[in-house]
Order: sequence, then structure tokens, then C-alpha cells
Amino acid sequence: MPADHATPDLVTDYLRLGLAFDRLEEGFVDAFTGDPALRAEIANGPAPDPAHLAAQARALRADLPGDLPADRAEFIGSHLRALECSARKFAGDDISFVDEVNAYFDVDIALADPDRYRQAHTELADALGIADASGEDLRDAYAAHRRADEIPADKVDECVRAFSGALRERVRAQYPLPDNEIVDFEVVTDKPWSGFNYYLGDYWSRVAINADLTQYMSSLPHLIAHEAYPGHHTEHCRKEQLLVGAGQHEQSIFLVNTPQCLMAEGLADHALTAIMGKEWGGWAQEIYADLGLRFDADRATRVGRATSGLLTVRQDAALMLHDQHADADTVADFLQTWLLAPPERARQMLRFLTSPLWRAYISTYVEGYRLLESWLDAADDRAAAFGRLLDEPLIPASLRRELVAG
Repeated sequence: MPADHATPDLVTDYLRLGLAFDRLEEGFVDAFTGDPALRAEIANGPAPDPAHLAAQARALRADLPGDLPADRAEFIGSHLRALECSARKFAGDDISFVDEVNAYFDVDIALADPDRYRQAHTELADALGIADASGEDLRDAYAAHRRADEIPADKVDECVRAFSGALRERVRAQYPLPDNEIVDFEVVTDKPWSGFNYYLGDYWSRVAINADLTQYMSSLPHLIAHEAYPGHHTEHCRKEQLLVGAGQHEQSIFLVNTPQCLMAEGLADHALTAIMGKEWGGWAQEIYADLGLRFDADRATRVGRATSGLLTVRQDAALMLHDQHADADTVADFLQTWLLAPPERARQMLRFLTSPLWRAYISTYVEGYRLLESWLDAADDRAAAFGRLLDEPLIPASLRRELVAG
């Protein structure tokens, strides 16, 4: 094939391969903003064979870099590795959960030390003014704190609009967005997640919020920042404008269980502090006050710092389920014990951890948060570094190289 046609054909073959996975599991293609005719071609074609998709992924990796620049070739190569593993899973291959997560997200995971969770409970008890961190007193105190933090159901929509408007204004000043960008919020039920961004292209997102789950004052600003400003919606808009607009068409597809998911979730989990700073509570307290709600920012901050030590609990639960083959009741008890979660909330978490599509995804929040936190903390200018996450096709390997380089 002539060199001047090598790059677009290789990228188009990557897009075709990625789109085919939606025929195996609807929702695998989280977003596609490329040529509608290409999507229609795959949707109307023969049903794909998973083993054949795995072979295609291997063959495309062997063709890299073609005449692609090194960073684009590395990006596509890391995603082809993930797609090969997904195809093998769909074909019925026996792959350990640790190896599955490594292939999808390019990170290594292991069970955490339970002493970390005991220390987090001690710090949480202190934040709540409880002497005993090991008994029912802590569970009762935390449940009372959560009840006081609840947003009344009839106030959720008003709060969502207030925070999305305030964050949008801040983000547009710091990280300019196209004038026609928009986020539509909707309430849904019977989902395994709390919120979800559906990026529809042309700078338009639909953000779904799960009404089955209680919304809390301490977490709603994070949810809006995560899904919209400056999280998923902002990243999609800027990459569509800056990367896809410059011809990097591999960025027109967003695939579940790939390195771009770990990067996106890590970015989104740092979104609120990236735009508002780590002391965002006072700002949120003022907005809630204007809405007639009392939010104790200082207490929420102290509780949040304590519960950050429980970040890896859900990943440990996934390891227990999928590598240690623990039964659902044992894992639900583990989640209730360390996250102080009521039984119904633990069962909701299990839905996510046992979903065929989402079972490995919990590691994007855990390892994505930790990797990006290390990288952002190492930056001379945190705001500029966050802007790079929004604008550049970074992957876990590129962040680790920069950390090693100092």
C-alpha cells in the first residue's frame, strides 16, 4: 500500500474493529463521532466472531506504526492490546481478573492491606466525634451523617442546574469550549451506576443521573464536575475540536475497557478540585445556602479525607469475586463492613462488579485516580497539567514515563 494511504487505512481499520465490539455487547462503544456511514456498515454487516476480532487486533498491532507519529501509534497499540483481550474474553478464554485489568487499562492491581481500612475508620470516627471506630457506634454515626447530607428529592434538579451552571462558567473561563456546547441532564432508574455521560458529538452530551440512588450534598458537586464540567463532557468537546479536528480520527471513538477509560475516569474524579481547588467546600456551601439547604463544608471535608482511605475497597471486592471466587454474600458483607454501606447499597455495588461489561471497570476509578493524582501533584502548574489531560492523547504509559523522568 502506498505510504500516503497507510495512515488513514490503519486508523479506519482500528475504527471498524472497535465498532464491531458493539455487536458483541451493546454499550461497548461508549461514543463515536466519526463517519456515520462507517458505523452503519458495521451495524449492517455480518455478526462478528470474537476469535476473529482478536486476530484482527493482533494483526493491526503488527502493522504499527505504519506512517503514524510515535504518540498516535502508541495510543492505538495500547487500545488494540485491550481489544484483543476483550475479544478473547467474549470467545470464552480463561483470563485471570488481574491479567484482564492489566490488558484493558495497563495497570497492575493487588489486594490492599486491611490495616489501611482500619486506619480510615479511626480517622472517620474522629471526624464524626466518635471514640470507638470498631463498633456499631461508627456505623450509626456515619449513617446519621449521611442522612443529614441527603438532598431532598424535590431539590435535586434545582441543585444539578445550579452547580452545572456555576461550574460551566468557571470551566469556560479556564478551558475554553465551543459556543454551541451543551449538556442535557436527565433522570433515569434501574442502572448499575450513579451517573453516566453519553457524548453524542458536535459538543453535545446527555448526562443521566440515577434516581434509584440518594443524592448527597457532599458528592453532587463531584458528580456534576465528573460528568460535565470539567470532566467527561469537557474532555470530549476539547478532544473533538483539537484532536479529531486536526485529523486524529482514532479519537473519534471511545471504547469501554481500554486505557482511555482509565485516563478519562481519573481525570473526571479530579475534575472538581482541578477547577475549584481542594477547598471547594466553602464555594458549595454558599450555593446550597442560596437554595435553602444547610451544607457543613468543614465536616464534609474532614469526612471526605477520612473515607479517601477506603478508595480500594470496591477493587478488592472485584478481586474477591473474580479471582478468589468468593460468593456474593461474602463480598456484600465485605462492602458493608468497610464502606459502612447499607445492604441495599452493597447489592447495588455488586450489580456493577458482576456486570459482564463493567466488572473490571472499577479499577479505572481506583488506579486512574491514583496515577493521575501522582502525575498532577508532580506538575509545576496543576491547572496547566489538567489542561493537558483534556487536550492530549495521553495514556497510562506516557504518564508513568513523565513521572520517572521527574
